[in-house]
Amino acid sequence: MLKIVPDPPHHIHSLEDTLIQATDHALCAATVAHQALLLQPKSPASILIMTSLHELETLRALLESALVHVQKPKEPQAMH
Repeated sequence: MLKIVPDPPHHIHSLEDTLIQATDHALCAATVAHQALLLQPKSPASILIMTSLHELETLRALLESALVHVQKPKEPQAMH
């Protein structure tokens, strides 16, 4: 029997693509948190926003480090 609705395409992302996309999302989240902090600097929640910013910046650094490792060319291994 034929399917009436085809299966959605499978988007298989490489690890590099996934890391780049995750880094972009972390940047967007940090930007939103920073804007929230600017709009309400005296809010009781401002300490939570600052903590979130710190965690997002740490996440971005880790993602960028992982991306460097993925993009680094593999060195040929010596044959003995």
